[in-house]
Amino acid sequence: MGTEAIEIITSNALSAIFDKQNRFNQDNNEFWYEEEIDEDLKWSFALKSVLQKATSEYQDIVLLDTKKFGKVLVLDGKMQSAEADEFIYHECLIHPALLCHLNPKSMFIMGGGEGSAAREALKHKSIDKVVMCDIDQEVVDFCRKHLTINQEAFNNNKFELVINDAKAELEGRKEKFDIIVGDLADPVEGGPCYQLYTKSFYETILKPRLTDNGIFVTQAGPAGIYTHKEVFSSIYNTIRQVFKYVVAFTAHVPSYADTWGWVMASDHPILIDAKDLDKKIQDRIDGELLYLNGTSILSSTSLNKTLSQSLLQETHIYTEESARFLHGHGLINRL
Repeated sequence: MGTEAIEIITSNALSAIFDKQNRFNQDNNEFWYEEEIDEDLKWSFALKSVLQKATSEYQDIVLLDTKKFGKVLVLDGKMQSAEADEFIYHECLIHPALLCHLNPKSMFIMGGGEGSAAREALKHKSIDKVVMCDIDQEVVDFCRKHLTINQEAFNNNKFELVINDAKAELEGRKEKFDIIVGDLADPVEGGPCYQLYTKSFYETILKPRLTDNGIFVTQAGPAGIYTHKEVFSSIYNTIRQVFKYVVAFTAHVPSYADTWGWVMASDHPILIDAKDLDKKIQDRIDGELLYLNGTSILSSTSLNKTLSQSLLQETHIYTEESARFLHGHGLINRL
């Protein structure tokens, strides 16, 4: 072993490494970012530098440059997206819903400030309009500056950026969308978006903004053997109270150190056939998907016994008064 210093950096100590980032090479120090997943579980990875950090009106924002996963966006101490494998998360979030729709023309993205969800949606030839509504201008500005892979999406003439609370934006719009996407930060106590996972929001605000055969899809948090009861099963059960047809699906995302879950829902039957999906991918999408094909989409809906039983047995419904949260705290709790 060498004699170089190793420093573990928690989300509460990011200001310290931000001040030191210009000395990384000079001191030969090795810095590690550490995220507390639970009280007795932490996940850490080596850093090259801290690219940018700030505290906006809504949340703590950090953009890290890591050795293993490239650029990583962290909000309120929770990893949101890593450059090396974000395509897994975003392909799963966007393409199944678009491919299961008969002829999608319009999409509304709640959150999605980094632009990756919009990037994937704009690969579909049928799409005429993608509205991305993020509450935090600073997050969008960070990502537009540093995540060059999404610059083309931000400049696409089919793309519309709105800085607003998604709940208020949907309430104020009269138009309906073929697809509505929840690319939201994880629900943490004091965070900016847990209300966008509630039954009342889905029922009274979101669903009326969908077309008759429209599809809603949302990220639904960790879906591993030990983590799926934190919010995933509750979000799934909540959506079941609002829509006739609901499909849960999962995929492993290496940078999250866990399996992740999504929930897709509609009042129109959701048909998933591998051969049909492969044909749609070939006919409808410009470019090549890196992760998904028809078989992988179908297999992602085949949940293991533990998850399947948990989803069937879940009784909790997400409300503003009885919300479930992932471990951690948002900005409101630190003011």
